[in-house]
Amino acid sequence: MKQARPKRTRQRAAAKQVLPQLSGEAVEALEDRIGHHFRDRDLLTRAMTHPSALSGRNGALKSNQRLEFLGDRVLGLVIAERLFDRRRTEREGDLAPRLNRLVNKQACAQAAKHMDLGRHVIMSQYEIEGGGRERESTLGDVCEAVIAALYLDGGLKTARAFIERAFAPQFEARQGRVKDPKTLLQEWAQSEGHDLPDYQTVDRSGPDHDPRFTVEVRIGDTFRETGSDRSKQDAERAAAFKLLEQVEPFHDTSGR
Repeated sequence: MKQARPKRTRQRAAAKQVLPQLSGEAVEALEDRIGHHFRDRDLLTRAMTHPSALSGRNGALKSNQRLEFLGDRVLGLVIAERLFDRRRTEREGDLAPRLNRLVNKQACAQAAKHMDLGRHVIMSQYEIEGGGRERESTLGDVCEAVIAALYLDGGLKTARAFIERAFAPQFEARQGRVKDPKTLLQEWAQSEGHDLPDYQTVDRSGPDHDPRFTVEVRIGDTFRETGSDRSKQDAERAAAFKLLEQVEPFHDTSGR
């Protein structure tokens, strides 16, 4: 009679799940675009691997999710240092909104689009057919994961150089803009005679240590938008930011 495979052996086999691979052409294109040639190309591959490309409960460990966690912190440090150095006359109350506008999923997704990372994301065919490579959350995650991969492979200087390039359009667009998107949206609503923005949490997903909140903002029955991030406050800001882009040209709210 054939004996059942020991549980521990099955777990070890699952842990050895093979990581999907980028083609040599894709790796070279990404390295040229990112501006760094990896000593450990597995880091780049993992950064570009969406959880849907892997099966089993170990899939999350082999995908870009852990790198995303680290990349978010590296990005926060680089942006905080940049603001601290370049905004010497501003107080903490002015610096914090600037930081929050750049260290969030929407800003990371814009950076990923600027660097054309989406086309190389490794994911399931189902996700690809559903537009996964253009999805904001996917692009934001990939950007954060690439930042982490660069940090691990080349250090903080390498990660900083990528951030300066990837976020350059946003750095330029936000010169002089201090107000939080929620404040700007409220001011716009009041100036146009609309109801004040109303924020409602419509979804919460993910584990306790890495939750994801989705918030919907409404202005009366006419305007609505959703935003997602790791905290309710950041999700509210993300929703306000997206609705601002709908209701008026972004530069008109710059406060210059």
